[in-house]
Amino acid sequence: GVVEEDDLRSLMFCDFVDPKNESKPYVEVLNVDKLRAVVENYLDEYNNISKKPMNLVLFRFAIEHVCRISRIVKQPRSHALLVGVGGSGRQSLTRLAAYMADYEVFQVEIGKGYTSVEWREDLKKILRRGAEGSSHAVFLFTDTQIKEESFLEDIGNLLNTGEVPNMFPIDEKNEICSKMRQIDKTREKSKQTDGTPLSLFNMFVDRVRDQLHVVLAMSPIGDTFRTRLRKFPSLVNCCTIDWFQSWPNDALTIVARRFLDDIEMDDSVKEGCVEMCKEFHQTTRKLSESFLAVLQRHNYVTPTSYLELISTFKTLLGKKRSEVQKSKRRYEIGLEKLESAASQVAGMKAQLEELKPQLEESSKQVAEMMVVIEKESKEVAEQEKVVKADEAVANEQAMAAKAIKDECDADLAEAVPILESALAALNTLTSQDITVVKTMKSPPAGVKLVMEAVCILKGVKPDRIPDPSGSGKKIEDFWGPSKRVLGDMSFLKSLREYDKDSIAQPIITKIRSTYTSNPEFDPAKIRNASTAAEGLCKWVVAIEKYERVARVVAPKKAKLKIAEADLAVAMQSLEAKRSNLRAVQQKLANLQAQFTENNNKKKQLEVDVDMCSKKLDRAEKLIGGLGGEKTRWGKAAKDLGTQYNNLTGDVLISSGIVAYLGAFTSAFRQEQTSKWCEMCRRRNVPCSRDFSLSATLGEQVKIRDWNIAGLPTDSFSIDNGIVISNARRWPLMIDPQGQANKWIKNMEKAKNLHIIKLTDSDFVRTLENCIQFGTPVLLENIGEELDPILEPLLLKQTFKQGGSVCIKLGDSTIEYSKDFRFYMTTKLRNPHYLPETSVKVTLLNFMITMEGLQDQLLGIVVTRERPELEEEKSQLILQSAENKRQLKDIEEKILEVLSSSEGNILEDETAIEVLSSSKILANEIEEKQAIAEATEQKIDTARLGYQPIAIHSSVLFFAITDLANIEPMYQYSLTWFVNLFINSIDAAEQSDDLKVRLQHLRNHFTYSLYCNVCRSLFEKDKLLFSFVLCVNLLKHSHEVEEPEWRFLLTGGIGLDNPHTNPSPWLPGKSWDELCRLEDLERFKGIHSRFAKEMGSWKAYYDSVEPHNEKLPGNWEEKLGMFQKLLLLRCFRPDKVIPALQDFVVAKLGQKFIEPPPFNLAKTFTDSHSCAPLIFILSPGGDPMAALLKFADDQGFGGAKLSSLSLGQGQGPIALKMIESGQKEGTWVVLQNCHLSVSWMPTLEKICEEFNPDTTHPDFRLWLTSYPSPHFPVAVLQNGVKMTNEPPKGMRANIIRSYLNDPISDPEFFGGCKKPMEWKCLLFGLCFFHALVQERRKFGPLGWNIAYEFNETDLRISVRQLQMFINE
Repeated sequence: GVVEEDDLRSLMFCDFVDPKNESKPYVEVLNVDKLRAVVENYLDEYNNISKKPMNLVLFRFAIEHVCRISRIVKQPRSHALLVGVGGSGRQSLTRLAAYMADYEVFQVEIGKGYTSVEWREDLKKILRRGAEGSSHAVFLFTDTQIKEESFLEDIGNLLNTGEVPNMFPIDEKNEICSKMRQIDKTREKSKQTDGTPLSLFNMFVDRVRDQLHVVLAMSPIGDTFRTRLRKFPSLVNCCTIDWFQSWPNDALTIVARRFLDDIEMDDSVKEGCVEMCKEFHQTTRKLSESFLAVLQRHNYVTPTSYLELISTFKTLLGKKRSEVQKSKRRYEIGLEKLESAASQVAGMKAQLEELKPQLEESSKQVAEMMVVIEKESKEVAEQEKVVKADEAVANEQAMAAKAIKDECDADLAEAVPILESALAALNTLTSQDITVVKTMKSPPAGVKLVMEAVCILKGVKPDRIPDPSGSGKKIEDFWGPSKRVLGDMSFLKSLREYDKDSIAQPIITKIRSTYTSNPEFDPAKIRNASTAAEGLCKWVVAIEKYERVARVVAPKKAKLKIAEADLAVAMQSLEAKRSNLRAVQQKLANLQAQFTENNNKKKQLEVDVDMCSKKLDRAEKLIGGLGGEKTRWGKAAKDLGTQYNNLTGDVLISSGIVAYLGAFTSAFRQEQTSKWCEMCRRRNVPCSRDFSLSATLGEQVKIRDWNIAGLPTDSFSIDNGIVISNARRWPLMIDPQGQANKWIKNMEKAKNLHIIKLTDSDFVRTLENCIQFGTPVLLENIGEELDPILEPLLLKQTFKQGGSVCIKLGDSTIEYSKDFRFYMTTKLRNPHYLPETSVKVTLLNFMITMEGLQDQLLGIVVTRERPELEEEKSQLILQSAENKRQLKDIEEKILEVLSSSEGNILEDETAIEVLSSSKILANEIEEKQAIAEATEQKIDTARLGYQPIAIHSSVLFFAITDLANIEPMYQYSLTWFVNLFINSIDAAEQSDDLKVRLQHLRNHFTYSLYCNVCRSLFEKDKLLFSFVLCVNLLKHSHEVEEPEWRFLLTGGIGLDNPHTNPSPWLPGKSWDELCRLEDLERFKGIHSRFAKEMGSWKAYYDSVEPHNEKLPGNWEEKLGMFQKLLLLRCFRPDKVIPALQDFVVAKLGQKFIEPPPFNLAKTFTDSHSCAPLIFILSPGGDPMAALLKFADDQGFGGAKLSSLSLGQGQGPIALKMIESGQKEGTWVVLQNCHLSVSWMPTLEKICEEFNPDTTHPDFRLWLTSYPSPHFPVAVLQNGVKMTNEPPKGMRANIIRSYLNDPISDPEFFGGCKKPMEWKCLLFGLCFFHALVQERRKFGPLGWNIAYEFNETDLRISVRQLQMFINE
């Protein structure tokens, strides 16, 4: 079969199809989906460990490149050259491929002061880390990092030989050799080197070549890439090239589907959105080609733009859906609450009628119950009195009993602790301790003494035993009974439970007389004999003491018993009376409860009646106050519903504008937007019929604030503002007229805006501070390249560190505030930002539009002519903005209150009060607003009288902005134009008749602009300028059609001419143009009628002055003056210039083809100390002599004028001269600025920093330069420009020679000894000089070897002539 591109793309090989396989075989990929899953897994792993995660969609196109890069870096000593535009994924895919191969990635960090010194240091580190490590590494280097071309020379050496010659000094080489020696020792014997420094360094180079893979990412756009490949062939010879083409269709589809997958919408709409995203991408690419062809402006469409489109769409759709749904719901709830209130009114009236009789009945019941309760209350009070008297008596008896009891307790308190301590001592005794005592054969006297006391207390009688002394008598012995007592199992228990309150008197007497009074009966002494006996001894002592106290207490206890008995009798009687009282009280309580219930019922009825009345009142307030809103809210809710349905298409188109159309001019943007709307409708993606970016994403209150801050009021500028507030990337504004600059400065003024330039020495420090503290930053005057240090900021490469969001800027890591805002502006008219820059920013074309300029100029002219009108208008704008903001806030508040009020709104008094007061305030503001709008309408009517001059002047401005396409030095700022306009308003002839006054203004300003611009134009361009000025005015008044104007410029566009030329005398080119002229409406039938009227046309063709001849046939009457120029172009192009002159004279006047002569004095009066005066040089013209003469005349000759010709190394000298001149008020002349391109940014910074307060008013900076694209735009726009060319024509040339120094000096002219001969010869010399110069126009026919023959030659010749005559 036929092998197609898709088959070749599907043929992929790699070694990571099976990540689990250790051997990593290099095989063909049979299943791309499986491979995608593997690569996505690697990507997830990478993102988990990386500080800079990559959000990549791995469609087939990306996987192809990952396979290629992976294959290249895994081959021995291989390097890659990745060619593609910025944002095509070269760096991301390289990082991923390196991670998959377990390679480390090295990249240099470019800072502000990065030079070849830092580059070499970075390169050394990379080479050493690559060689000294054990694994392979990738050195990723992009063309945006090439700050000096020498970097590429080092890369070339690295690719060729693995080293950069003479990069390592001796000490570092020794370190490397030392490290290599260590590595060398670990290798096999056969592979080891001989250990010499040379062989060890060679080993280092070999390891670099083996282990370090260089991956270069370069863009093919522009000539730079071609030049670099030619200069450094190793970039091609030593690298495998992988070319990143633009994304194929399948890639665009997959990416869109993947990102839009989780958006909630119908499948058919989602598919339509995917197709639309593709269409946006592809149509913008075509639009960019057209943009370049028509306006020579570059715009690049990259994959990053596509991803930006989709991510912006997702973000904005979610945000807008939520906003619209919330607003719609609020209106709906508001309407529901109003309808609910209206529906409740009738019901509430009926309820009120029903409640009133119930309330009367309830009031009657409550009054009756009140009488019964009063009667019952009296009975209860009497019974309470009796009970209280009895209670008092009982209380007295209770108090007496308590006093006796307290006395007993106080006496016992003395003995009880002793008793408790004795019991505690008993508790320490164990049965074992008792057994020890019991088993004593001959117990000590102390033990026996204690046991005797115990036996006596327990009432145990002693044994009678024979007297051991042998008296023959029987004596009492307690030891036998003691042992028996001790042998009792419950002995200790019996002691603890001993009845201490009923001890017989004889027993206690015996104990006191015999034992406790005995000095030996002391627990301390007894302890020596036995611890158990000690415890028993303590118990006996305690019992004796207790008994002593108890005896005293006993009578008191008896007394207490009698008192308690009396108390019990009294309490019994009291309780009976209390019981009776409780019964009566219960009865009263029941009555009271019933009364309370009835009373509550009555109160509730009162509340219900009151609430019903209030609700009726509130309902009337609500319906009266907000009823008028019902229709409007209903319409708003319906419109929001429609808007919600159309959001998908509207937000998609808006996202397309944000992502793709920022850099385009108004016409291109509008054309593309209409096409996109049509596409949406064709693909059934719902969108608004009249799409507008401001209606979809704009907020009227915010837009009014922007306009007040200086944003032009035209839709193009407002759209730019909306793009800035909705874009994810920071804005870079192309702002040649400074409109964006002014707006940003005013808008962010309150937030402490910091303004920086890349030329500032401390701009990085300022930026770091602002990022940390969330302060906005405006970066002004950037060129076509951005400082690489800004890259992390532009890409918003933030990461979490220590719980806070951080960003790395250069070498420092700083906290990143969410409030930080970053704006960039450039004054370049047509900057060429390569994709590497444009993908990182939101590029916005902020060039002023016709409508925006008209509005500004109208404001200016009315301010000068009718200041009171403009002041009132300005105040009304502010008042109107404030009124509308308040009305919006009030409506928000009303809807918020209605939607947040739960349940029945009529029950929420606070809410109704808030709504009522809000509506009253809203009505007052609406009345004020109506008055303000009526006044504003009157003022606008008066202002519109001045609109013609504003429109006319705007047309003139756009005529001069186009001049920069002819010559880069023809740059004019809006500020300069506005100042000239104001001067004309002040200088033009006054008149009370507005029409006459406007005519004076128009004539004066047109000619003033012509004169001011002419002095800065070369002779060749002066007529062209007059003609362009004239045509632009006629195009605006529709006297010249665009196709006719294009024909005059191009002669029409066509390839083959099917019509045969009928005449032998008319050149083929002229015949082809004549046939193409047929396409224009007014020239229908021209070529067919030409054959019939050939004789008349021949006469016209042969005429000496065809532009003054009448046209054949009826063409003379049929065609206007401009159309005749088109015919003249076809027949006699050599006579177009004189015809143009006649045309300009007829339309504008004779003075517009007679440029004012060079007048240095006049130019000087237009300048001031802060505006440089610029001579635009041309061959043959040297203004220095005229300037030196003028300086002498003004008193600034000699030491007051310092001059310097710029060149290498002259910058610092020039800087000192300017600083000195500013202080002392002298003149400084810097010649040949075009020769010092590198110093031009410094010159721009110097001129920008000129400050009238610190600059001497007499100071002037004079600059001379040949036309150069490198001359600073800001200096050109704000400076006073002049050309000093040799005049055209013999007469003008001779006059100029006589007006120039030294002939113009009367002293020199009259200083010759032979005046007659001198005058004749001088005229001859000037005539010869003019002739020589005029011949130069004819190229090699005039002079076969071109030579300047400039004024200096004439000046020297004149001086020599006088000298020869005088001699």
